[in-house]
Amino acid sequence: MFYEVSGEVFDKLPNAVFGVVAVKGINNAKPVPELAELLDKYIAECEAYFAGEKPKNTPDVIPYREAFRAIGINPNRYACSIEALMDRIAKGKGFPSISPAVDLGNCISIKYHLPIGAHDIDSFIDGGLSVRVADENDAFVPFGSDEPDNPEPGEIVYASGNEVRTRRWTWRQGNNGMITEETTNLLYPIDGFADVNMDKVEAAISDFEQYVKEFFGDDITVVTGIVNAENQSFEF
Repeated sequence: MFYEVSGEVFDKLPNAVFGVVAVKGINNAKPVPELAELLDKYIAECEAYFAGEKPKNTPDVIPYREAFRAIGINPNRYACSIEALMDRIAKGKGFPSISPAVDLGNCISIKYHLPIGAHDIDSFIDGGLSVRVADENDAFVPFGSDEPDNPEPGEIVYASGNEVRTRRWTWRQGNNGMITEETTNLLYPIDGFADVNMDKVEAAISDFEQYVKEFFGDDITVVTGIVNAENQSFEF
């Protein structure tokens, strides 16, 4: 299995860095109330942090808006996932508990104000997940829809084979690879910048290692790594 970021992405975003956490063997069907409570705690802290502020104007979100512009995406039309999440919380709308595996990623995302995805490893095509430039053969199906909304050629996407899992880098995940109760093996990519929030990316990786053992058991396998311009792939 692998996670990789193409050189074309680093040509546009040379300071991009991707934390990678692979988790094998969790039970996503069994509720974990303590994890849901932790999610509520971080949501409350996040709401207080952004009190009176628009997230898009803060140092937490500005680098992602600038990165969107650098790869040809208008951030006023397509908000990065972390901006959309922070904006929702800042407005007092909270965020629901979804499932233990999803709550785990959302807890750490909200705690550190970082975009963190969640992908079902067993759904990967050809053994991996790539961040790359889209081509005319790629297909994307949004959540809750049977109709495709395929990426534009040249768009930065998360893809497995020719199935696009996330459009416009960190804008929107789709149906393929969706986390369900049956999901046991997950990949959590953490999108950041080496010169902006590398410390948070590293802290998020550490939290994943701690929380997986704390909430899912000591027997769960966790493998972590960093992908950057010098090391563009991670095998697990």
